[in-house]
Amino acid sequence: MRVIGLDVGSRTVKRVTVDDGELLEHRVVSNNHDPLAVCDALLAGRRSDRLVATGYGRHLLARHRRAETLTEIRAAALGVRRLRPTARTILDLGGQDTKVVALDAGGAVVKFEMNDRCAAGTGRFLEVMATALCYPLDDFVAAGRTATGSRNVTAMCTVFAESEVISASARGADRAELARGLHQAVISRTLGMLRRLPLEEEIVFCGGGALNACLRELLAAALGREVHVPPQPQIVAALGAALSAGPEPGPLVEVPDERHEDP
Repeated sequence: MRVIGLDVGSRTVKRVTVDDGELLEHRVVSNNHDPLAVCDALLAGRRSDRLVATGYGRHLLARHRRAETLTEIRAAALGVRRLRPTARTILDLGGQDTKVVALDAGGAVVKFEMNDRCAAGTGRFLEVMATALCYPLDDFVAAGRTATGSRNVTAMCTVFAESEVISASARGADRAELARGLHQAVISRTLGMLRRLPLEEEIVFCGGGALNACLRELLAAALGREVHVPPQPQIVAALGAALSAGPEPGPLVEVPDERHEDP
């Protein structure tokens, strides 16, 4: 059975195609003001027996394209469990929300926390802060990693934090230290969520935030333990959506990563 999983996120849309447990292909594209058109472009010419959507735009696909739907929590759990069967804790940091999930030994969701009402502590928060500091995003991450010190940022509301960062920069604060402080602020907020779970090994970090090397390093240091990042962390939920509709899959066959593109 061939199944397409779509993760319709706020910043990107991810497509994964699975055929009897084998990962055939995947793609990540930027989302825009018309997510249905973005999804249609991703689905054009693609054959599947079933279509399963997750993410904030999943109900749009259900209404207009008769897709089955799966919650983001369940999709992340299935995707992570398939990639790392021994996983017990998931951190999924996306563009506009952060999810932490605790799994039992059999992979069932035990508890979860979700920050979905504010962009604070998400990928979008860091994008706004990078712009406020006049950094391209990659340079912002690199500056946070290499800074010799850290400048504390007290506000986590995106609007207030942006004002605080601009004011600090105008007073001569070191930009790299501000960049590191902003990354640390995201990790501090995330740790607060994680510590409300039964925090157990193995910990998997997925979502677009897992592409940020500064966040990965700070998280592992704060937890004092290894944090596992899948080879393509952005597609984990889409993979879980695809796997949810098929038979019990066999060994997953990975395919090379595809370039992140605009549609």
